[in-house]
Amino acid sequence: MNNNDIRFNKAIIFINGLIPAILLAWDAYHQKLGANPQEFAIHTTGSCTIIFLVITLSITPLRKITNWHTLTRYRRMLGLLAFFYISLHFLSYVWFTKFFNLSKILEDILKRQFIFIGLIAFLILLTLAITSSNKMVKRLGGQRWRKIHWYVYPAMVLGITHYWMSVKLDTSRPMIFMTIAVILLSYRYFSARPEKAGLFKQSPR
Repeated sequence: MNNNDIRFNKAIIFINGLIPAILLAWDAYHQKLGANPQEFAIHTTGSCTIIFLVITLSITPLRKITNWHTLTRYRRMLGLLAFFYISLHFLSYVWFTKFFNLSKILEDILKRQFIFIGLIAFLILLTLAITSSNKMVKRLGGQRWRKIHWYVYPAMVLGITHYWMSVKLDTSRPMIFMTIAVILLSYRYFSARPEKAGLFKQSPR
């Protein structure tokens, strides 16, 4: 696959990645977000964050299974889309529910555990977004950069936990997300430690 194909694919991913935000803005403008538009916006952006995190972390397993190594060229964009939606999620929270009142935001963080967990996930993804450029990779060094970006896994788990704790009745969707997260974490663990797992060793010749 040449660079033109990769650029075209990135453009398609970028456009499709923005569609949920565009549709959300369109519905908000036309007042079609339902009886509780603030809650709808918060939940929609939160769900999009988790979906893009899951897709981002699925790149490595898919690359190894399919041998389609160019998949890694799209991982950064997908990760930045996840950060874009968690930023919208955080903005929706501080705007629609707290009206940028810092004291109320701090009080909410200290009183409600799931808000604190969501904030930690946001700060992790903020750090990863800041350090995602090629310049930062060179500045930090490959090994240190990889250690920092490993925290995308805890961010995913914290994000799903935040979602799970925020829903009141139907936990089926966060349960599905958590199942996928466990699978991805298990794959990461066993593929990184084949000598402990005994699952990825080559058969003796």
